[in-house]
Amino acid sequence: MPEGKDNSFQTPPEGAGSGEEIRIGVYTCQCGGNISDTFSCDRVAETLENLPGVVVSRTNMAMCSDIGQKMIENDIKENGVNRVVVGACAPALHEETFRNTVARAGLNPYLFYHVGLREQNSWVHKNNPEGAGKKAIQLMKSGIAKVRSLKPLESIKLHAEKHTLVIGGGIAGLQSALNIARKGIRVTLIEKRPFLGGRMAQLEDTFPDNEDARTGLHTIIDQVLAHPLITVHTQAQLAAFSGYVGAYQATLEIKPRGVNGPIDLQRAASLCPIEIEDEFNYGLTKRKAIYMRYPDSRPSKPAIDWENCTRCGECAKVFENISLEEKPETIKIEVGAVVLATGFDLYEPSKGEYGYGEIPEVITLAQLIRLLPLQINGQPLTYNNREIKNIAFIHCVGSRQLDGINEPQPDGNVNDYCSRVCCTAILHVANDLKQKYPGLNIFDLYEDIRTYGHGHEEFYIKAMSEGIRFLRFKGEEPPTIQKAPSNDSIPVLANIKDTLTWDEDLEIPVDLVVLATGMMPAPIQDLQQFLKTPAGSDRFMAEVHPKLRPVETAVPGIVLSGTAQGPMNIQETSAAAAAAAAKVSILLGQGSVELDPFVAMVDESRCNGTGACVEVCTYEDAIALETRLIDGKEVTKAVVTPANCSGCGICVSVCPTRAIDVQGWTLDQYYGMLDAIVSELPCEEVPA
Repeated sequence: MPEGKDNSFQTPPEGAGSGEEIRIGVYTCQCGGNISDTFSCDRVAETLENLPGVVVSRTNMAMCSDIGQKMIENDIKENGVNRVVVGACAPALHEETFRNTVARAGLNPYLFYHVGLREQNSWVHKNNPEGAGKKAIQLMKSGIAKVRSLKPLESIKLHAEKHTLVIGGGIAGLQSALNIARKGIRVTLIEKRPFLGGRMAQLEDTFPDNEDARTGLHTIIDQVLAHPLITVHTQAQLAAFSGYVGAYQATLEIKPRGVNGPIDLQRAASLCPIEIEDEFNYGLTKRKAIYMRYPDSRPSKPAIDWENCTRCGECAKVFENISLEEKPETIKIEVGAVVLATGFDLYEPSKGEYGYGEIPEVITLAQLIRLLPLQINGQPLTYNNREIKNIAFIHCVGSRQLDGINEPQPDGNVNDYCSRVCCTAILHVANDLKQKYPGLNIFDLYEDIRTYGHGHEEFYIKAMSEGIRFLRFKGEEPPTIQKAPSNDSIPVLANIKDTLTWDEDLEIPVDLVVLATGMMPAPIQDLQQFLKTPAGSDRFMAEVHPKLRPVETAVPGIVLSGTAQGPMNIQETSAAAAAAAAKVSILLGQGSVELDPFVAMVDESRCNGTGACVEVCTYEDAIALETRLIDGKEVTKAVVTPANCSGCGICVSVCPTRAIDVQGWTLDQYYGMLDAIVSELPCEEVPA
């Protein structure tokens, strides 16, 4: 391992600009073999130590390790290193790690530059070691050229309002709100429906612990409603949004509940002429336009379904606590952060998919879960006025779809992801059915069984021991469902090519087919436009990094909670909600936030106020023109609001006088990096 050279202090290299001697420490990481297996990191380090201004050039098996970081700290303290270049994995992984290392040693953290030698070089040039070695030197040279002209920067410090907006009143939003409030931060929680609880309220019990779902849910809801730092608005939506992390301005539109006091709901409902499918029971039952979601709903007060109410006034004539004339209310709040807990939708099979919508005896797993509580204890399982003796479950309906076989979504893409929770959910329900109805014949038609969670495999083992029959199909050859002939005693025929019996074609007569539909993101395009938060290829909200920043979006101060970012079970959702709350609590707990200083800066001596920068800027209030008096004359200058600037640099490209640059990424720094890349190597050959 090269130990580098400790050059004596000498004349600052050209470009230092401040009289300070530039002493550069260069560190080439072997990345546990990810880099060094392709080219020799030792030879790269030996070559770089000959460049002007480089006083130390080293390599290590893992620069991000405690040993590697300590090496950098010691060189800053003992060898006078005042600029640092690290060549390692992607900057997204460890740029912050090395900035913190530099800061601990007493050096400004922005006098460091990270070169991506793994993703940009070793991983893509494994078959060309010699070329990869030369490319590594060129990339590191460009980093060295950049740090020569770096200047100390200070992070942007902003006041942070200790107030959080939580969007969504399901288990994720409730858990996040409660955890944040327990840290002494005010919370406003909004839910677009009249009742809290989300989809968890539609479950009877949870797996793997088999606890009563609504008992646990009600405990959390009651704690949220009673907490002095939490304000809850149901039938509320975000109507406008602006500002920046620490000081976001949110406008909320809140619809009236329509019921302002106690009423006899049964009588009020009898007066209502409207009858619609009850979404709580997935259309298995009907409800009125004045309703409770279920008898013990929270809030425990009926509400008017404004979308379906005709405002006939029959209920209001009898009950003075019912008002049909109230208008929506608009309120404005300032918050430091936002938690997106918008939940998920269930995939809706297309008409005819596995017979859905055409054969009455084809239902979804969600419908079956709501069907079971509607059964009469001690009586046989029935559906559609028929006793159910044979059931077929089908996995992966709306998940793990294949192009050319499954119908695409409106964006042209199929749901090729796994919804994760469906397999265990089927087994959980199947075992419950076997316990309640021992004589039931259950057939499980699956592509793969993915019982990935702790204790989930036990459901599969129990199902096998209970005699549930498993049949496996290939994704490109899914089962087919057809209505049985009219003279048949059983209504539905399920056909499958079973790979467990060497592709034997089987026909299974059943009374009920249950489709395990996957999760899809909730339709929140309006929110995405307000918040400018991106979605992933699966259309769920995208986090910045799945390991290092698992609940953060690309927009500072906006975090994700639960199934807004992908399929999860209740345990995972609660854990993700706690993570989101922890991130918000850390962000707002001190009453201020710090942002990286890589934002646009204006040289007023060059700015002539053309406004070209303002015209091209896509970020609200990031840059504007201001008129001021200078030497008795009114002049117009561009002014940057750092908190709103993303540092994209588009304004730099249109400024006719080169009055704008991005701090830490100036044009002169780019020019220096380009010159270094195209210059000759410091030695003729760099062996791999």
